[in-house]
Amino acid sequence: MYDWNDLRFFLELSRQGKLVRAASRLHVDHTTVSRRITALEKQLDVRLFDKSPRGYQLTDAGLRLLPMAEEIEARSNRLYQDIAGKDARLSGTVRVSVPEALGSQVIAPRIAEFRQLHPDIEIELVAETRRISLSKREADIAINLARPESGRLIAWKLVDYQLKLYGEQDYLQTHTPINSIDDLTQHAFVSYIDDLIEMPELRFFESTIKNANVVFRSTNVSAQFNAILNGTGLGLVHCFMAQRQSKLQLILPEKICVDRSYWLLVHEDLRHVARVDAVCGFLTQVLRENRSLMMGE
Repeated sequence: MYDWNDLRFFLELSRQGKLVRAASRLHVDHTTVSRRITALEKQLDVRLFDKSPRGYQLTDAGLRLLPMAEEIEARSNRLYQDIAGKDARLSGTVRVSVPEALGSQVIAPRIAEFRQLHPDIEIELVAETRRISLSKREADIAINLARPESGRLIAWKLVDYQLKLYGEQDYLQTHTPINSIDDLTQHAFVSYIDDLIEMPELRFFESTIKNANVVFRSTNVSAQFNAILNGTGLGLVHCFMAQRQSKLQLILPEKICVDRSYWLLVHEDLRHVARVDAVCGFLTQVLRENRSLMMGE
């Protein structure tokens, strides 16, 4: 029989990835964390972590143990609330995978507000242009551009958003006027690097603007945005980014518009873990109350 107190050490190391960080969260020495993990592995007769230069990564056995340990943690918190009649403080780390533009422009500015509500929950925001596996615990929550087609995932639609064609004022004043789609052939464009994009939902540029003269490409949305803002060329920009820049002008809005949606995904094993539930609720609130901004209205 294993000592279930060791699960606290297992959970914190799985979330932090490093002994020193886990020890700091648990208010113990890092050697204590190492000793308790070793004891748990010996009692269960499995290896739970692989050590690499990046830190401690869960093995397959560790990934199987993780949702069960989190359920024990959640039940322990509920027991404390029900029996002691007190609110157990929500704490721990929640890793959230989000599209880069959304994370930097909409979610990050609201983190201070979340911290006031839940000071003991640490949010790790991972900006990716590739799909993150929640089943492999690469993240606890993901905001994707489409509903998942398979897997033990719970998903709900957060909000619709739009991308439209924009250009910087000085650029537009010194180049051929744009009155129709045909006029776009006289202009330079900024876009993604197609062969480095894993999300098919991001491959919208070529299907929206035919035969464009793309002069700058980047996998980074902020790099694209700054290039457009500084007159490198025209580009499809998230409305929630463009709305805040008076230097950008909207081009042919009735003819060029890309409609997309953000979906929140969480593994069903984590849905009722208190800290994860708190972050899910916060993200849902932030996105839904910013609908007008997301649609460029």
